[in-house]
Amino acid sequence: MRDPLSQVIELLRPRAVFSKGISGAGRWGVRYSAFGQPGFCAVIEGRCRLAVDGEEPVSLEEGDFVLLPATPAFTMSSFEMVAPRHIDPKAVPAPTEEVRHGRPDGPPDVRLLGGYFIFDSPDAALLVSLLPAMVHVRGASRLSLLVRLVGEEASAQNVGRDLVLGRLVEVLLVEALRATQGEKAPPGLLRGLSDMRVAVALRGMHGDPERAWTVAELAGEAGMSRSAFFDRFTRTVGLRPMEYLLAWRMAVAKDLLRSGGIAQDEVARRVGYGSASTFSTAFSRHVGQPPGRYARAVIG
Repeated sequence: MRDPLSQVIELLRPRAVFSKGISGAGRWGVRYSAFGQPGFCAVIEGRCRLAVDGEEPVSLEEGDFVLLPATPAFTMSSFEMVAPRHIDPKAVPAPTEEVRHGRPDGPPDVRLLGGYFIFDSPDAALLVSLLPAMVHVRGASRLSLLVRLVGEEASAQNVGRDLVLGRLVEVLLVEALRATQGEKAPPGLLRGLSDMRVAVALRGMHGDPERAWTVAELAGEAGMSRSAFFDRFTRTVGLRPMEYLLAWRMAVAKDLLRSGGIAQDEVARRVGYGSASTFSTAFSRHVGQPPGRYARAVIG
């Protein structure tokens, strides 16, 4: 049976990686406006402070890795208080050389490799909402190695560059996200997958979206009563079971429609609808337009 996390990352379609070196020395601070796209960084040496809007500030140390699936506004600085310099990443061109903050001369107090990429999926907002707003991993040697490989590949112009970058970012995402699984993860897919009983239901929905699932059947798969399962799933994932199933079915349907060459009644069957008309009604209500119009718009 397919792994739900891998399926979500595949549907997100990460691409177009940009990376750069970042260093800071002395007293410094930068305040970035919300970017919306996924961003990441690995600390190569030294320490600095990171304050992401909506999250508790953290100290970043050598070997740390941070992933922001939707990159809200954040401040990065030294540990000495300083008025941060404002940067709008959407308004300034991407730098081509290492970015230096604070004192321009002498050895840096901290060195990082950071960057961002793009989720090439029209369902990115929905899928990202299932992930933590911030992933912070300590002593992430494997992740640091992956970030270095991403940086090297992004700066080169080798044959097959885009394909290699896409695969590296997929591995980077899986490695980062599975490191955050557990009861301390916020409600969402990762926390659901760390719950043995809820994970059984999630794998069932992901592995067989065409099945006419009911809450009672999902509860049976999880070995729980209907009411206990409903409460546990909702509390752990952040969505009611049928809400999650609908969202997943529509994400799969969109992906099938984007690929082209699949009849609407076949798409309907693959995502659990008995007829094309029933599927069309559900799709229109969820997406805001009929599946045929959606397919024509995305395929061109």
